[in-house]
Amino acid sequence: MKFSNWGKFILVLVFSSFIFSFSSQSDFFEPDLSLDSYVVEDGFELSIIASEPHFSAPVAMDFDDRGRMWVVEMRGYMPNLEGIGEEVPNGRITILEDLDNDGKIDHSKVFLDELVLPRAIAHAYGGLLYTDGPALYFVKIKKNDKPGKPVLVDPIYADGGNVEHQPNGLMLNIDNWIYNANTNFRYRLKDGEWLKEPSSYRGQWGITKDNFGRLYVNNNSTQLQGDHVLPNTLIRNEYFKPSSSVNQTLTRNQRVYPLHATAVNRGYMDGVLDEKGYLVNVTASCGPLVYRGANFPADYDQNVFVSVPEANLIKRNILTFLPTETEAEQAWDDKEFIASTDEGFRPVNLFNGPDGAMYIVDMHRGIIQHKAFISQYLTKLLAEKQLDTMQNQGRILKVIHKDKPLNAYPNFAKAKKKELVSLLSHPNGFVRDRAQQKLIQKDSKSVQKDLIALAKSDAKPLGSLHALYTLEGLDLLSFDLLKEILEATSNDEKMAHVLRLFEGFASVSNSSEMAGIINSVLAEENEFLDLYVAISLQPWVQVSPDIYLPILAEIGKKHSRDKVVSEAIVSSIGGLEKRFMDEYKTTGRLKRNIKKAIESRDDEKMNSIFVRESGKDDTRTNGLKLFRTICGACHGADGSGIAGLAPPLTNSEYIDGSIQRLASIILHGISGPLHVGGKLYELNNDMPGLINNPDITDQDVVDITHFLQNAYAKQGKRISVEEVAKLRQEPPVNGVYSEKELLENRFEK
Repeated sequence: MKFSNWGKFILVLVFSSFIFSFSSQSDFFEPDLSLDSYVVEDGFELSIIASEPHFSAPVAMDFDDRGRMWVVEMRGYMPNLEGIGEEVPNGRITILEDLDNDGKIDHSKVFLDELVLPRAIAHAYGGLLYTDGPALYFVKIKKNDKPGKPVLVDPIYADGGNVEHQPNGLMLNIDNWIYNANTNFRYRLKDGEWLKEPSSYRGQWGITKDNFGRLYVNNNSTQLQGDHVLPNTLIRNEYFKPSSSVNQTLTRNQRVYPLHATAVNRGYMDGVLDEKGYLVNVTASCGPLVYRGANFPADYDQNVFVSVPEANLIKRNILTFLPTETEAEQAWDDKEFIASTDEGFRPVNLFNGPDGAMYIVDMHRGIIQHKAFISQYLTKLLAEKQLDTMQNQGRILKVIHKDKPLNAYPNFAKAKKKELVSLLSHPNGFVRDRAQQKLIQKDSKSVQKDLIALAKSDAKPLGSLHALYTLEGLDLLSFDLLKEILEATSNDEKMAHVLRLFEGFASVSNSSEMAGIINSVLAEENEFLDLYVAISLQPWVQVSPDIYLPILAEIGKKHSRDKVVSEAIVSSIGGLEKRFMDEYKTTGRLKRNIKKAIESRDDEKMNSIFVRESGKDDTRTNGLKLFRTICGACHGADGSGIAGLAPPLTNSEYIDGSIQRLASIILHGISGPLHVGGKLYELNNDMPGLINNPDITDQDVVDITHFLQNAYAKQGKRISVEEVAKLRQEPPVNGVYSEKELLENRFEK
């Protein structure tokens, strides 16, 4: 049979259509899943926009310059109840697309694969930051979404520990630094060089920020923690560790209101479940988000949403900004923003979207407790419910308000520089953040005048802040320009940021003029600005102490009872504490804090975030490795404890007392409340015993015990493997020790 040219064309077209139809069945799959078991706050709409088979086990996400979603797949996490196989390099970073523009993901492609437990990504500097095992990498994105050659940013980004307690987040803040949860370092690319600096240790899983630039995190048993001040402002004195201003518990109430009884790790303990078997307080909170998208009603602006995967819900908290502190309170006392009876609903991270919606990363699996901490009680319950069989799933959900349309997402890949300047004032915080990034990435000095005009204006205060830091990122600030911006504004938050940016120009030649500026700010009689004056004077004190120490002394006298102002002053006088004490009358909290700094300096005991140990030192003993992996996540790498999570190990009677009692606690665990160093610790959760971990041997318990003795005891004691084996066979009555039972038990030595 012969065909004309036209006939051949028709045949090819039909054949091609057949092939396209066949291939599209997998490539263009869209989720069609029920949300009947989900309850959402009135006025809001919840939808599933992406699911397996496009990806599985999602834990984080970000949007690129075209508005596409990029998802991190931690496919190796707890593949079974035994936790065997986690080291397999099966993690991926996948690009999701909605090619038919119907609001649901219908296409996916893998950008990177063969990753070991990846945890975070961030589009920044024209490429992608991502984690792979212990390392942090940066890769350029080439044409057709192909990765360039990876650049090793930090080979020890995750320095030991299981994946639940390894650094994550990778969030670019307004100050042009990238911050993380579960670590004490921040990163920045400057003039082609990756910078790594100490920062305060914060949180466990997930990190977020408000419009001003303060950071918020949480841990398993505390739904929201945060800094009262901008990051890295109160840690300039290396011999003083702030305790009242950084990583503070903001939510005193940790209550949850689930729709059903769920499988939780310590459900057998008194007070964990109520009379109906429902969870009482959070035990696995994570992935906090300050909502900045402008789609929700005005009273939702800068509310903080928190993921509670163990109870299948998402909480809403309302922030209150006081002059020197931030407070948070649950929005409701009897319900949640989102709750479900679907026990597979595992929200682990929340994100602002480029369209103004809130996006939920739902890992959607049965097991969310790592093998290092899982109890026998939970293992049995998961098996009975067959939740261990819920694997290889995952969803991205979207929350919008019904009465307000989403904003159109600008195509940043094609946006001109002047358009980017206008986007710095966009109502959606995601858009403002990305516009700032792109202007710096494009080296946009040609729009300097536009940026300066916006920075000086108070008409658009949020855009003004972003313009200020765009100028900083482009190295276009000067002492005189900052003076002009300060003189032109009456906005307190902008004034605080300008005071911080003046620090980069601290010199003897500028000191007299700066003193005049400071005195004019102090004349405002504004507690918030007084705090940021105290914060920003640190470099000025170093160059002209005769001018600035008296100013700090006056601020201290004026705010003698304010704990945050006190810590700001001690941070700023680092190295001059004794002179300050000698020349100025200090009382109360400020006096106590200065004395602490003097004692630490005399004892050469630095704030632990400045003490760097090499990888070799970190792994020289099994006890140290196990401590860092299992214990350090709660007690802190330096044993100083973490607020709301675990007490300090230094000066603890449990360390200095009976070695057998200490080993028994390590083996069987302990529940609060308990007294350490004469102080009562009302803990929201208990310390799990290592007896539940089949990978921990008696020798491991000996090694951990000996490390604790060497590191924290006044006089070290020893214990044998045989003694530990005997203690293993002597469990407490309820499976975990209470303080009363420990004190009543007559342990030897």
